Amino acid sequence: MTIFLTGVSGFIGRGLYEKLLDLNDCSVIGGTRFKTLDSGFAFVEYGNVNADTSWLKLLYNCKVVIHAAGVAHISQYSVDTSKLFARVNVDGTLNLARQAASSGVERFIFISSIGVNGNQNHIPFTAEDVAAPQEPYAQSKYEAEVGLLALAKETGMEIVIIRPPLVYGPDAPGNFGKLVRLVEKGIPLPLGAIHNKRSFVALDNLVDLIVTCIDHPAAANQVFLAGDGEDLSTSELLRGIATAMGKPSRLLPVPESWLRFGANLLGKEEVVDRLLGSLQVDISKTRDMLGWTPPISVEEGLKRCFAKE
Repeated sequence: MTIFLTGVSGFIGRGLYEKLLDLNDCSVIGGTRFKTLDSGFAFVEYGNVNADTSWLKLLYNCKVVIHAAGVAHISQYSVDTSKLFARVNVDGTLNLARQAASSGVERFIFISSIGVNGNQNHIPFTAEDVAAPQEPYAQSKYEAEVGLLALAKETGMEIVIIRPPLVYGPDAPGNFGKLVRLVEKGIPLPLGAIHNKRSFVALDNLVDLIVTCIDHPAAANQVFLAGDGEDLSTSELLRGIATAMGKPSRLLPVPESWLRFGANLLGKEEVVDRLLGSLQVDISKTRDMLGWTPPISVEEGLKRCFAKE
């Protein structure tokens, strides 16, 4: 089996590529937007991802495509960034999928986002919930999902959609990376009395789920939520990060109401919502249909973030 993986130089793609190299009876083509000289791997370059990208040479004889490339982690949204999300995450994804179908690819695995379900909840999201994306990034992922499922009906190519929450691991970007840097600096944080619940997924757990979906018969044309199966409050996550780093957590038990009041004064409501709000996922469908269990715990996942090689 030949697998084509996009976004191989990214955080998820890099970890997945290394895992795929260890699989028996499998050859892997790792594709990246632009080659990096110090990657240590023989990646192929495909340039910008959009409606005009030509993939046919890279898709020759491939049976599975795993699409991990995309645009994310843009802190300030604007009309231009929304257009960028649409151009890369929607048009680029569907263009790749159409060429994959015409090239005889049997299964297309798309790494989406739990943001398709929404930003916060009081009841854990399920894969069957009505989509409610709240931001341009999540909206672009949802539109790509809709297009892919329509393409599956049109062409017969199997589609698998995986929606992870925040992914953490060594050198993780985004919000997890920001929390790590705060703990590393040793600055006292007013986040010691937060009682929310949030789901996360360790990179190793997400990679294991993606690998499971490569050839599992029950995965065809399904949407799966990813997660560690253990939910933490923001306070618990910060303490876990500090423990894994071997540093004190330095968390001050400031009441949540005070934090929200201060955020309103400073116009930082969205930032505080991410820190104080709950976002849980129900992975029972993933467990039941695929017979899948997250192979490592949150504690082990955090340890691996800072393990010295």
